[in-house]
Parts: sequence; C-alpha cells; structure tokens
Amino acid sequence: MLAEKRILLIIGGGIAAYKSLSLIRLLRQAGVAVTPVLTRAGAEFVTPLSVSALAGEKVHSALFDLTDEAEMGHIQLSRVADLVVVAPATADLMAKLAQGRAEDLASTLLLATDTPVLVAPAMNVRMWEHPATQRNLTVLRGDGVGFIGPNDGEMACGEFGPGRMAEPEEIFAAIQAALGDKVMAGKHVIVTSGPTHEPIDPVRYIANRSSGAQGTAMAEALRDLGARVTFVTGPSSVPPPQGVEVVKVETAAQMLVAVEAALPADAAVMAAAVADWRVENAGAQKMKKDASGQVPALKFTENPDILAQLCRSVRRPALVVGFAAETEKVVEHATAKRLRKGCDWIVANDVSAQTGIMGGTENAIVLITDAGAETWPRMRKDAVARALADRIAQTLLAR
Repeated sequence: MLAEKRILLIIGGGIAAYKSLSLIRLLRQAGVAVTPVLTRAGAEFVTPLSVSALAGEKVHSALFDLTDEAEMGHIQLSRVADLVVVAPATADLMAKLAQGRAEDLASTLLLATDTPVLVAPAMNVRMWEHPATQRNLTVLRGDGVGFIGPNDGEMACGEFGPGRMAEPEEIFAAIQAALGDKVMAGKHVIVTSGPTHEPIDPVRYIANRSSGAQGTAMAEALRDLGARVTFVTGPSSVPPPQGVEVVKVETAAQMLVAVEAALPADAAVMAAAVADWRVENAGAQKMKKDASGQVPALKFTENPDILAQLCRSVRRPALVVGFAAETEKVVEHATAKRLRKGCDWIVANDVSAQTGIMGGTENAIVLITDAGAETWPRMRKDAVARALADRIAQTLLAR
C-alpha cells in the first residue's frame, strides 16, 4: 500500500529525535522513500550520517545551499513528497508553522508545501499545556494539519504528562492511514459517540464520564479510509471530527431517532456510552429545596436499547460493532452482551477508575467476535481506532 510513496521527514530538535531513526527504518521496510530534513537543533541529537545511512538519501539542512538550489530548490523539495511528516515537532516548529514564519529550511518547506502535513509533537508537559501552544494547535488543526500524539508518560526531564512523542509504530500507522488507499470509498458507516444526558429537570441531568474520544477517533479513522461517516454524538468533551456528517443529540431517545434516520448503512460502530435509564418524572421547572427537607423521589425507567434494536432491524447493517465498558469480569460480561444484543463484534474494556481509560487518551480493549476473545495491547485511542477501522474494512470487503 505504501510502496513507491515518498515522505519528506522533518526532524526537529529534542531528545525524541532518536525515535525518528526507527521511523525511517519502518518506512524504508515498507518501501517508502524518505527525504530527510534535519534542523540545526535536531542535529544536536541525531547525526546527519545516521539519518542519511538509514534513509539512503542525502540529508537536507541548509536553506541557502547553492548546490541544492541548483539541483532541487526548496520549493520543489516541498512538493515532491506525498506527505510531509514532522517528527519530532517542537513548540518552536509548531509556532513557526502556525504563524507562517519561514526562518530556516524546515519552516520554509512547511510554508511552501501544498502537500498534506502530519505533525508528531514532542516537548515538556508545561510547554505543551501552555496557552500559546494550545492556540497554535487550534490554528494548525483549522488549517488542516494532521496530528499524532503527544502521548502521556515520563519525560527525559523527569516530569510526567502529555508531551512525549508518539512511538514510531504509532506514527507509521498514522502515515499508513494518511497515504492508504480509500478502500471504503462508497461505504456508509454510522458511528455513535459520547455520553447521553438524561434530564432530571431543566438544569440537572444524569450522565457518565465518557469523553467521546474513542468514538471520535473511530469516525476519523473510517473517514480516512474513504467511508462516508454519519457521526451521532452526545455532549462530548472532545470536538467532533472534520469531514463527516455530525448529528448532535442529548438523550438516548434522540440518539435512537438519529441512528434510525441515518440508515441504511454498511456498518455501525456503536461507541456511545448510552445511559441505561432516564428519569420518568423529570421536572418541567428546576426542583427547589424547601424548609421541609423532603428529598424529591425520582422515578426511573429504562431507555431504549439502541444497539439491540439496530441489530433486530430489517435495515440492519452488514456489520454491527458494539462497545462494552465494564468494571469486572470484562470478557465474561462482554461475551454475554454480544449474544444478548445480537451484534457481530463487541469491543470490551475495563473502565475501572484505576485504569484511567474512561476520559483518558489510551485504551486497552478485548475484541470479542464469534471466533472468541482477542486481547489487544494498551495503546492510544486513535491507534485503536485505526486498527479497528482496518479490520472493519477487511471484513466488509471480504463479503
């Protein structure tokens, strides 16, 4: 799939630059040509010789190299690749790209290119969380720049948090998604995401801690494979993906209506954390405390079972994937749920508080099918999504 593709790889400064060597090796093994650009700061961490030896090509570093300008000017260099990858991307490189500054070869190439750009940030957690970096991140995403990472973890400086560059394997998977064939072109997939909010009164509601991150990542991964995605989302804490049809809902009942309205579809990925119950006697006005100290009695009733109804529908998609968030007996409960609901696959995970999965950036899933339970390693939610999307594509194309 990647053979005969070309990557322009910009290696910024930072200890994570050593990971770029492994990334080059992965790309070359897949048949990808790599044109390396090493910033002056990047050369403090990896040598031009090691980069060139692995890439099998000359390393570019100086903007005003007359020989290079005669052979391949920086404008041409910025446009001969199928994808520009910046790994690691420092806060400085992100700022230059966001502000349109062209002060060296790397920033000039990024400004001059009309090729898609994928950025793998790497920096101290305080730098990543700084409002200036977050503003630049918003600007770059708005400009269509793709991001992979950063990951949470311990850093070379001894601090812990978001800022670690994604692992070479994760960046390689993101490159595959960016450059891969649109194998799901012509396919329609419904993805549900986020929590539902079930009102108690006009200002209070029942909800859960789902952030919507996994469902959003699934929609993005399926979109990248060429699918037309209808994204039905509850009130999530992450922004909805670009390039998909977004349907925003609040309650389980509204989500059911939206899913049914989106049919027919080739597949459905039901990642939403739908509330099992709603308040039958929800107040039309805000409930008030009074001097009596009497606590209002809430009467609960079951919400519609969206997954089960979809599986029983005469317009059932060819592949229905459910999700099971469990806190104990994960495989046992999820296996029973798959049979009870009638879906093809269940993506199960342990969302106990100590796992940090619900609302976090990583996931550790067990994929349950009629063939049994398949345990996956813990990884970022976007990496989980890409792997699941690939499996969905393979299954639909085999039918």
